[in-house]
Amino acid sequence: MSTVEAGSVGSEHGAGDGAEDGAEDGAERAPSARDRLRVAAGHRAVVLLAPAALYLAVRELGLLVLQLMAPRWDKDVTAALTSWDGQWFLGIAQGGYDEVPPWLVDAFGRRGGETPLAFFPGYPGLVRWVDVLPGVGPVEAAFVVSLLSGVVCAYGLRRLGERVAGGSRRAGLALVVLFAASPMAVVLSMTYSEATFCALAAWSLVGVVERRWVLAGVCCAAAGLVRPTAAALVLAVGLAALVAVLRRRDGVWPWVGGALAPLGLLGYLGYVALRTGEWDGWFALQQRGWDSRFDGGAATWKFTLLVLGEPRSVLELVTVWLLLGAVVLAVVGWRRRLEWPLLVYGVAVLVMDLGSNGLMNSKARLLLPAFTLLLPVALGLARRRTGTAVAVLAGVAVFSAWFGAYAITAWQYAI
Repeated sequence: MSTVEAGSVGSEHGAGDGAEDGAEDGAERAPSARDRLRVAAGHRAVVLLAPAALYLAVRELGLLVLQLMAPRWDKDVTAALTSWDGQWFLGIAQGGYDEVPPWLVDAFGRRGGETPLAFFPGYPGLVRWVDVLPGVGPVEAAFVVSLLSGVVCAYGLRRLGERVAGGSRRAGLALVVLFAASPMAVVLSMTYSEATFCALAAWSLVGVVERRWVLAGVCCAAAGLVRPTAAALVLAVGLAALVAVLRRRDGVWPWVGGALAPLGLLGYLGYVALRTGEWDGWFALQQRGWDSRFDGGAATWKFTLLVLGEPRSVLELVTVWLLLGAVVLAVVGWRRRLEWPLLVYGVAVLVMDLGSNGLMNSKARLLLPAFTLLLPVALGLARRRTGTAVAVLAGVAVFSAWFGAYAITAWQYAI
């Protein structure tokens, strides 16, 4: 029964003047706190700013916990946020591929003239552009690029949460919080390329869902200059464009989007091939410098059995459970009929992560771009009572803040 109907029934069964007095009192009564909150939530400015505000609030919580934990482990916060791969990106941003500081070496302590080419140019290129602004240094520029990329991603995720079947504004905002509070979301606040890649991937997938093929193709091509994970995005966008072509939908635009999608990734891989003189130059650099290659999941399976049988650290144990949880989310997305391009993208990211024999400590971080697997959770939370949804999301944010701070302070190895 609606609120209006309930009120009508109450007035019909009221007792004369008493009912009329009650109606007058109800009309004059000030709105409750819940009513005021509902009105405020519907305000245009609040609707516009909500994705950015929620994303920044969750990330600020993570940085606050990091500031509390860093002194315990004798770590400087800025040094922690610019460590490991972050130093490579800063070095490339400052000097290009040919003038990276000589102290930066691969996993085996070696360094050749082609070693820096293992890192994609998109993120350091943006950092270099921001660095030319007066009063902005390379570290500050890198943080600005990561911060703005995360905000742009938040708006793309909100849009995805609204556009999928059963979606809503609440689902979109829940997806923003879940992404910002992913277990290794600390890298979104580091001088890493994940935030920039996820922003481009989110808007590319928005283009697919809304059948805006130029948007999908351009963002996918740009993502191909940021991370190799773009292979999963190229697959999703390419298949979606192919299906649209076969069904003769949207005229020439699926052809355009599908043709644009792989240009960034293929372009950079081709550039590295020319620089190294090897057709698989980038993959060879990864294998020689970091012993990273696709082995079909053999190394991940061995790592999982070892950690579950004899846990050695919090990070490794949580990483294994996160990988298993991601597999479960993929199954849930399939059973709930998540839009197939979004599922293809998320599963492809997961397969790339599970199938690589690279640094096992990075497995949780490499799951971050698989944000589409979080959509069923966001849709479910959107249908729950506000208090329940807020409590769950707050708990997830607190865990993420602690785990991220632990990973770059207490944990002594690269992530």
